[in-house]
Amino acid sequence: MSNAAPAGIDDGIASASPADPLGPGSMLYELSHQVRWGLVATRAIVLEAAHPQIGAALITNSTFVAHPWRRLRNTVLSAQRMVNPDERVRQREAARLNRLHARITGTDAEGRQFNAADPEARAWVVATLFESTVTMCRLSGESLDSPALDRLYSEFLAFLALTDPDGGKLPPTLREFWPYYDFMIEERLENTEAVHIILDRLFAQVPAPPLLRDSPAAWAAGRALAGPVATAITVASLPERLRARLGLPELPGTRALTHTAYLSTRLATRLLPEAWTRLDTVMTMLDPAYASPSGGDALGGLRRGAAKAGALLRLLTPAPMEPAADESRLRSASRFFAEVLDQTGNGYLDWPDLAAMAREIATRLDLDTPDEDRLFAAFADWWRELQKELDTDGDGRITGQEYAAATAAMTSSALIRVAEVLFDVTDADGDQTIDAREYRALFHTAFNHDTGGGDGDERLTRAEFVRRFLNFMAGRGHSDAYDGLFAQS
Repeated sequence: MSNAAPAGIDDGIASASPADPLGPGSMLYELSHQVRWGLVATRAIVLEAAHPQIGAALITNSTFVAHPWRRLRNTVLSAQRMVNPDERVRQREAARLNRLHARITGTDAEGRQFNAADPEARAWVVATLFESTVTMCRLSGESLDSPALDRLYSEFLAFLALTDPDGGKLPPTLREFWPYYDFMIEERLENTEAVHIILDRLFAQVPAPPLLRDSPAAWAAGRALAGPVATAITVASLPERLRARLGLPELPGTRALTHTAYLSTRLATRLLPEAWTRLDTVMTMLDPAYASPSGGDALGGLRRGAAKAGALLRLLTPAPMEPAADESRLRSASRFFAEVLDQTGNGYLDWPDLAAMAREIATRLDLDTPDEDRLFAAFADWWRELQKELDTDGDGRITGQEYAAATAAMTSSALIRVAEVLFDVTDADGDQTIDAREYRALFHTAFNHDTGGGDGDERLTRAEFVRRFLNFMAGRGHSDAYDGLFAQS
């Protein structure tokens, strides 16, 4: 079989390997490493959010509103693990995703049960990615002939088969896929709250990525221009029937704007140096905590330039007045609750927030099943303890004021167990201390940005690690490391 790319496919998308439909050489592998994949992911998440089960899971359990950059980083890492050349890496990631999704269950506002591991919902996620990929190619003037489409669809089927060996709910052939897709658009998708949060709130309020957090004025100005444009492009690319049902009008000129945006990303992929258009490069530039071997020196100058620009902007921006002592204390407590505890951004502390913390740790450390189960069990014990002590009205949630008023005096045996589990999974060599290498593996942050411990040659004992964790979770102690794990967006 020839290794040449099929007709209409850019040279940047290699032909698939018959022996490996997901690894290097596959179309999906190449696409998932290109920065223009962001257009696919953004459009797909709107289509996913319109599915009632997925929309309910996003609203009640997801951190995508409060921590969008962290969610993006984790999604990129997961997708790239799923197409990793090593089959063992793929299988491990698929098993991890299945475990995490199986824990996301509940009841939506209409009393309907939802489960993130539902086969139909899982298949719809893959379907939206495939159809959005085809749409990306079409809008950017990149035609896909029938063999290329069949090959791409078979790769997405293989992607789904990793998490659902029985093949899920996707049709087995591309010819059957399009009627299925039309049925989902017409009969299954709904005007969910999640769709409008993504379009109306996420683009308009997305916080600065880690690299630009010290330049809030510049970010706010750029977001004010880019947010409405990103929303308009996303809406214009959606199926017309769905736009009508969601009440999303297509503004004049947005169709041409959408074609221009998609075409520009394709031309950038073809004309710019490859290192500049790789997704890893952009992710590393935006988020220094994103450790990628492919970042290289291509983005070093860009990051240094951004840092200098931020420093200049801070010099030109008047420093805010120092608040009074009581106001500073109250603002600190409010900020801690919003940035650390309220992971889902709904204004309350409830079980999905603690589950999100556990998922973040499990994702960072790539925990195996026993350690992940221990971690979730410890967080579940802590939640039951919080409910008993603080949830006086029994509504299943805790306000920031309730938490701040009680934690200073509350001794939490369950939270100590959370810290001890975290210590155990971090102490890779089992010597009952955490050294610099193990600390870095946990927090994925440069030591010179961390004042919370684990710096240089320092070794943390179990007792010291637990003490620092408890101080942080009570809002009594600051740690750049824990902020990087739980608070950063």
